[in-house]
Amino acid sequence: MQAAELDPLLAAIRRFVNERLIPLEAKVAEDDSIPADVLAEMKALGLFGLSIPEQYGGLGLSMEAECRVMFEFCRCSPAFRSSFGTNVGIGSQGLAMFGTEAQKQKWLPGIASGEVVTSFALTEPEAGSDSAAVRTKAERAGDHYVLNGGKRYITNANRASLFTVMARTDPNQKGGAGVSAFLVPRDSEGVSIGKPEKKMGQQGAHICDVNFDNVKVSADNRLGEEGQGFRIAMQVLDRGRLHISSVCVGVAERLIEESVAYAAERKQFGQPIASFQMIQAMLADSRTEANAARGMILEAARKRDAGGDVTMDAAAAKLFASEMVGRVADRAVQIFGGAGYVADHGIERFYRDVRIFRLYEGTSEIQRLIIAREMMKRGS
Repeated sequence: MQAAELDPLLAAIRRFVNERLIPLEAKVAEDDSIPADVLAEMKALGLFGLSIPEQYGGLGLSMEAECRVMFEFCRCSPAFRSSFGTNVGIGSQGLAMFGTEAQKQKWLPGIASGEVVTSFALTEPEAGSDSAAVRTKAERAGDHYVLNGGKRYITNANRASLFTVMARTDPNQKGGAGVSAFLVPRDSEGVSIGKPEKKMGQQGAHICDVNFDNVKVSADNRLGEEGQGFRIAMQVLDRGRLHISSVCVGVAERLIEESVAYAAERKQFGQPIASFQMIQAMLADSRTEANAARGMILEAARKRDAGGDVTMDAAAAKLFASEMVGRVADRAVQIFGGAGYVADHGIERFYRDVRIFRLYEGTSEIQRLIIAREMMKRGS
């Protein structure tokens, strides 16, 4: 998509966010649910198919264009983004990058339209940051596999009709070498979904356990070759980390807008608090860090679009952006004072919402390990 085509999409998204989503934020948080008509409007805008190639019904955005869309869209509660985030990112990209043509033809058009909601099932009770410690088993039995095990904290699991599941096909191989990836339809016999977890933030976005009890999966539903699952997962996460980094920038932009407006309006000692240098310093730090994150993300996105290796760049962007938005949210609460601590302005909700960004798609600690590992590999 060229800039001439992207600009109208960004303008439409800005209107949609301002006119439809921001006014609904408090209700979505209270109800822990996004209205069906809003989801339908998101589908009509093409948000569920941002990253899906055009030949399968998606918008086929480049990584840079997708990041720019997230900068714009994520000026609202991140729960709205979560409703389509797995379709755009980790729930679909393994299929888009490694699937056979038959697999793509079968699933990608529905994913692009939003008719099919996807989930990425990697995390387990004993496999989180240590993602290669997958215990869910997939045993070959003729022309199919039998899956047994459980996954934890799976985003959109209660709405998903298709899971990308990481399971161990070779119990004799330790670590990621024995892990394979499978496309598992929700309606497969033996798949069960737990209740949505009660969470600190992002009400309206749901995570659940997913259990597999003797689930038969056709060998045709394996992604790539046996033992390639961990490599698929890591490449999917490179893209996912840039996506989440962009989400962090969008939320930071909203918090900065709110902080600037409040600082100009709120008066103490007979003058707007924006005239006080300590408030100015907090605003300046937030703006500087948000700009820095934006620049890191766009540089990494362009490098990925050009075919470059962005493992270190994506990890660095995700580390900085997720930590940045936490600091911006903290400053926003401080600028709003008591008003930031109560629910009326929604600042305390954003403060809770952004905490998860330092955990999923790899914790900050894991990002640091990836960055250091890549530095040692490259010698710089």
